[in-house]
Amino acid sequence: MKKKNLTSLKDFLDKEVGVKGSKKRDKFDADYEAFKLGVLIQQARQERGMTQEQVAELSGTNKSYISKLEKDLKDVRFSTLQRIISEGLGGQLEISIKF
Repeated sequence: MKKKNLTSLKDFLDKEVGVKGSKKRDKFDADYEAFKLGVLIQQARQERGMTQEQVAELSGTNKSYISKLEKDLKDVRFSTLQRIISEGLGGQLEISIKF
């Protein structure tokens, strides 16, 4: 049975935020990626049973910075991100490029 009035996420975003390539959509997509990064870091920290303070101390930052990163800090230095993940969380940062 096909349900009526269902909209795909892509169609919804195209209508409500703008199509890919528009300024508003590009900003939305960039903000979403920053949000996603913060959530991933928070989940990794919680899975390891660590506090923000513990991660900060191990990675040479401070609790405030870790908190901001988890809550959508948009600008983070790559070297700092690597240090938080490797030294603070004991993980490995993997990067890919998609087209």
